[in-house]
Amino acid sequence: MQDIGILILRVCTGAFMLFGHGIGKVEKFGQLTSSFPDPMALGPKASLILAIFAEVVCSTLLILGLKTRFVAVPLLVTMLVATFIVHAADPWAKQEFALLYAIPFASLVLMGGGRFSLDQLINKRT
Repeated sequence: MQDIGILILRVCTGAFMLFGHGIGKVEKFGQLTSSFPDPMALGPKASLILAIFAEVVCSTLLILGLKTRFVAVPLLVTMLVATFIVHAADPWAKQEFALLYAIPFASLVLMGGGRFSLDQLINKRT
């Protein structure tokens, strides 16, 4: 049952991030490049590319359960930056939303992808 729970956590959180946030950033890339928040002073375009990497590439790999612990880290960092830097001056409701994503990503860093993941399938073959 625990592995089914990890599967649901991994797939749902990854899909919500991918389709609710990542795809939209890709579609609006041209519009966002000059106005995207730049909390690490890398420039708005570089910050947007890093966010897209986490929200699209890492979310896709998370859904598949491929390199789960590794790909959950950029997702966790993105959500912590959103919470504590980008939305630091915003009301709790705005910060809470990013933290609600950060918690499952932190859990997946610790637990891994579970039995129903490509990680497990690859480990069985090697």
